[in-house]
Amino acid sequence: MTVRRKRSLFHQFVIFLVNNFGMTLNQPLQIAIITETYPPEINGVASTIARFVKGLYERGHAITLIRPRQARHETATQKDRFQEILVSGLPIPGYSALKIGLPEKNMLLNEWAKKRPDLVHLVTEGPLGWSALQAAKKLGIPVCSDFRTNFDAYSSHYGFSWLKSSIQKYMRYFHNRSNFTMVPTKAMREHLHNQGFERLKVVARGIDTDLFNPTKRCEKLRKRWGLRGKNKAVLYVGRLASEKNLQLSVDAFKAMLQIDPSLKMIWVGDGPERGALELSCPNSIFAGMQTGESLAQYYASSDIFLFSSVSETFGNVTLEAMASGLAVVAYDYAAAQQFIQNGSNGLLAEMNNAAAFIAQSQSVARDSINLQHISQQARITTLDHSWQKVTQHLEDNYRDLLHHSKNDCGVISKNLITC
Repeated sequence: MTVRRKRSLFHQFVIFLVNNFGMTLNQPLQIAIITETYPPEINGVASTIARFVKGLYERGHAITLIRPRQARHETATQKDRFQEILVSGLPIPGYSALKIGLPEKNMLLNEWAKKRPDLVHLVTEGPLGWSALQAAKKLGIPVCSDFRTNFDAYSSHYGFSWLKSSIQKYMRYFHNRSNFTMVPTKAMREHLHNQGFERLKVVARGIDTDLFNPTKRCEKLRKRWGLRGKNKAVLYVGRLASEKNLQLSVDAFKAMLQIDPSLKMIWVGDGPERGALELSCPNSIFAGMQTGESLAQYYASSDIFLFSSVSETFGNVTLEAMASGLAVVAYDYAAAQQFIQNGSNGLLAEMNNAAAFIAQSQSVARDSINLQHISQQARITTLDHSWQKVTQHLEDNYRDLLHHSKNDCGVISKNLITC
């Protein structure tokens, strides 16, 4: 066989590998991520997507992050393999600190025509997300989406309950136009599947067990709270808003006080319900927003975590509390359902059963459970759920999407798609 013939066969073999397996190898991807919330905004969606962006960047991928401008004079970050595109936005009713992005279809068409991403990842379903979905579809770019917020459930808490059905229809239509939608739990996948959502994949959330760690316990902080020795602190972390079902946490804490009057309730977060909570919940300390090491100290310096929310798609705070060694009392759904074994590493109550939630809270207050054992087991449970592993799972889903898009649409190169 001649040298020219050997080279020809080798080149054909290389082309075969690129065309059929190129996107399954460890080559970097060009990823466009569209989100209407991002740090320094403080909420579960913002912190989760920031973790994914950091993890993907560290794995060598190139990220274009498209989001609303959070402040008038904010400038976009530009560095090697990371580009921000900041767009206009309007405050969300009831969430004035957050903005909803305005439609940017033409801008995205021009941007992606010049610099085509391998895939588009839609984090939120607002006007910006919708226009990104339209632009990606028009250009034939594979799209995946996240279901991260129960906007239909929130509607009843902000005077828009009459829109609930319309919101559900829009969310279903939005996500069913993407190649697949990521959800955080198997239970959420089943729930959405029963509502007509298609192509659902479970991608769990991770937890930083170095940051959220029982070793961050701070006796000086506990003394500031007025606690001594074995006195217990009961903690809530999150937005102080009606959709979090906080009145039940207040009722549960009052029932706990009847058993142990030395308990303190620590509220970390802010929101429209803060004033009402200050009036209705005795033995309380309101700490406002906390982040980073300070937040980790608040977790680790507490003992019990009450989480009575019924509107979560996941609930990052559940894992943060468990990693910090707290006994979590929560309803049997979302992250709690996925990670807590009742009585072993936390306490679960039947969904929407307020009496059961209060009873579980009282059992902690009267020491009828082994609090130290639950604390240790809660911590152990989180150790196998690092952000590194979760980001790897996300990347695997990206590559699977590109592999199937290539087979389905006949992708020959990044710049030529023939469906």
